[in-house]
Order: sequence, then C-alpha cells, then structure tokens
Amino acid sequence: MLLIHPPAAKACEPPAGIAHLAGTLRAHGSVCTVFDANLEGLLFLIASARPTGDAWSRRACRNMAANLAALRSPQLYASPARYQRAVADLNHLIEIAGLRHNLVINLANYQDDNLSPLKSCDLLQSAEHPQNNIFFPWFSSRLPELLADKAPSFIGFSLNYLSQALTTFAMIGYIKAQYPGLPVILGGGLLTSWMRNPAWTRPFAGLVDHLIAGRGELPLLALVQKKDQGHRRPDYNGLPREGYLAPGFILPYAASSGCSWSRCSFCPETAEGNPYSAVSAETVLGDIHQLAAETSPILLHFLDNAISPALLRAMVEDSRNIPWYGFSRITAALTDLDFCRGLRRSGCRMLKLGIESGDQTVLDTMDKGIDLGMVSRALTALKEAGIATYVYLLFGTPAESLTEARKTMELVARHHTAITFLNLAIFNMPICSSEAAGLQTDGVEEDLSLYTNFTHPRGWNRKEVRRFLDQEFRRHPLIAPILRNDPPLFTSNHAPFFC
Repeated sequence: MLLIHPPAAKACEPPAGIAHLAGTLRAHGSVCTVFDANLEGLLFLIASARPTGDAWSRRACRNMAANLAALRSPQLYASPARYQRAVADLNHLIEIAGLRHNLVINLANYQDDNLSPLKSCDLLQSAEHPQNNIFFPWFSSRLPELLADKAPSFIGFSLNYLSQALTTFAMIGYIKAQYPGLPVILGGGLLTSWMRNPAWTRPFAGLVDHLIAGRGELPLLALVQKKDQGHRRPDYNGLPREGYLAPGFILPYAASSGCSWSRCSFCPETAEGNPYSAVSAETVLGDIHQLAAETSPILLHFLDNAISPALLRAMVEDSRNIPWYGFSRITAALTDLDFCRGLRRSGCRMLKLGIESGDQTVLDTMDKGIDLGMVSRALTALKEAGIATYVYLLFGTPAESLTEARKTMELVARHHTAITFLNLAIFNMPICSSEAAGLQTDGVEEDLSLYTNFTHPRGWNRKEVRRFLDQEFRRHPLIAPILRNDPPLFTSNHAPFFC
C-alpha cells in the first residue's frame, strides 16, 4: 500500500496520519510506503520560482537556498526579525508561482479563484483536468517513479485540510487516467467531516474506490485481509528526517482521537459526533521514547484535541521527556503551581489553551466547562512555572455581543504578561450543530460546506465582529504586542521555538 500526504499544508513536521496507519499495517505484516508529497511539492514550487522583475522577487530568488537553510537552523529563531524576513521571502516565491496560475497559494494555504474545495463538482473537475493543477509538472513525473518502484496494490490519500483538496483530486484523477486498475482509497479528517454530514450524497463514488470516515486502521487492515491485533505505535520510516521547514525533526503524536469533554456547542467534534478514544498513558510514554530513539526529535507535538489529565500527570512523573507542547483543557491541576513546575521539568514548553471568551455567561452557554477564576489562576501558574501559553479566543458566538467581547478584551489585557501568543477566530456555525436549529440560517450553495450562515440573534454579525477586532481589540496597547509575537504563517507550529 502507498499512503500519500498531498499538498498544500504547512511543511514543518511529518504527517502523523499516514505514519500512524503505516505503523499499524507494518506491524500486521503488510508492506506499506509513506510519501510526504506536501513537502516535496512545496519545495518544488520554491525551487522553480523565477523573479518577476521587482526587487523583492530578485532578493527572494537570490537568497532561496540560504533562507531554507536558515529556517532549518535553530540560530534563526533567536532573531524574530531575521526569521520573519526569511519566511516572507520563501513565501513570496510560492506566491509568485501561484500568480502564474491565478492562485492564492502560500506556505500555509491554497485557494483557487475558479475552483472551490467545497463544491464536489469542482473537485471532480480538478480530477478530470489534473494538468491544470499547479503541482502537475511535479507529480506527473514523481508519481510514475514511485509507482514503478513500489508497485502498490492500493494507493491512499490522507485529506485533512481544505487547502489539500483540489490537489488531492488532481492527483487522484491523474492516477485513474494513467493507472485505471489501481484502487484508490481516500480518508482523513476533512473527508470524515464531509461524510458525517447527514446531507452526504457520495459524490465521488465513480472516482474513488474506497472512502474511509474516521480512524482508518481497521478498514485498511480489512482491505489487505489482516486481523486487528490492537494498538501499534506510529512508524515514521520512509518519511524524511531532514528537510522540513523547522530547526530539526518535530515528532507529532496523537494520544487520543475525538475529545474527552465533547460538549462545547461550537465544536465540530460535538456536531459530528466523533467518538473519543485514548491510548493509556503508560503506552503513550513507551511509544514516545521508542520513537524519540528512532528519530532524535528536537520537539514533541501532541496532536490531541486536549491532552488528558492522566497523560499530563504521567509526563510530570516521567523524567526522560523531550521538549513538548500541545492543547490542554484548563483544569484545576493547571492552577497548581507545583504541578505546572512539574510540567515544565517534564519538557513542556508551551500549552495551547481554548479559553474562547472572557464572559462567564458566554462560556456557560457554550457548555465550555471552565470558569474565569480557574482561567486566571491557571494563566498565573503557567506564567510563574515558565510555560508559554498560546490562547485561542472565539468571537461572534450566538450568546456574545459587543459587551461580552469587550470583557474578553479586558481578560486578555489583565493577563497580558501571562499570555504569550493569541489566536483570534470568528465563529462559524457547524452545519450539523444542534444550535443551528434555533437560529435563522441562510444555508450555503456549496454541497461540501462544513458550516452554515446564520443571522446573529443579538445583531453581532461577522461585519461587526471584524470591526471590533480591527478597531479595538488589535489596537489595545497591552494586546497588540502579544499579537506581534505570533510567527507568520507557521503560527503555533513554530511558536515553541520562540518561547
């Protein structure tokens, strides 16, 4: 089996999804090849860029090799200004390539003005005309080499982000045209969200042979006629150890899938009914140390929606841990300074925290399960322990108005010394959300849309939210410096290197 992680997405760490599947397949005696097409494809675009005549493009082309080397070196991250210039120059090379194809493409995103990843007809059109895809000159050469060398019985694509969708289908269309007898498998987080929508109509039935929603281990084992023998750790063999856009190998690891809380009204996990499943803390530690011995990572990235309290405690008690970061729910444990110091000793460099709002009524209406007193104490303890925080805020939820949004601004201002980074998001109503039933919704034209338009019950619509964020929140003298901390494009993936 050949498993592919397609372009375009951030290329700073290896794809955990196909590594996890490879670990399961290989442990059950099945031959499996993993291919990070995203990394190779983006490097191809960077290398093939040519100056457009302006001074910036000439400088970016001239310094391309030096900037790539710098981004892979720890020294660059000691100078935020130099880092920002290197990222901007490399990103500009990809933007130049995109302009020639009427695309908005960069180091973190891919948007086509003519084709939408939210329309199945456009994805099928991308499959019918793969030669129109910006990556075609690369994958039409690379895929035949790979298929000739590996001769797989199945080829699978891991589709997790909208930015990957059009190129994924272009690659599938190419495979189907050139290798019509080769079965194609499609899975991943984005496909799962599509298939969990009650309005799903199987629009790709004539193109894709096997569609997999949710965890793919059991369906893939069934395809290769193997019986499940339980948990297997990810296997990164076959993926690059060097070459990612980071100052060393970042090891991604998922200790769970779904969310243990799974009650937040705004969350797609809740709307889609994704089940929660977790690996025991003892098994996780064993996996991590074995993988660390194999890959020599500089950083461990927990991919969980929220690292479980049991795993956090296990990390504190284990003395062999490498530097790490990930998402955590705010719990009473994080208000304990000694516990936070234990996390820091365990290697914790940064915690991502979904605080969402600075108004308790809004949090309660969301069923977030946290109180603002606990938030305040946790931020203080983490700051004192030396752990950076990447705080996520959500504006425009049905219970919020300008008054509540200003309370969120006040919360951030009060704790500006304890908040290292900020992520600001405007609420999107999940199309399957139970909340949508009680609101006036406009519907959407795209058959694969994950969200629905709605009229805010308090008049706090997206236009008003954007005005507040641009004219008040981002200009607050205590908040603006925090926003400037965020690494451009790579955001939380590179943030731990600046802590």
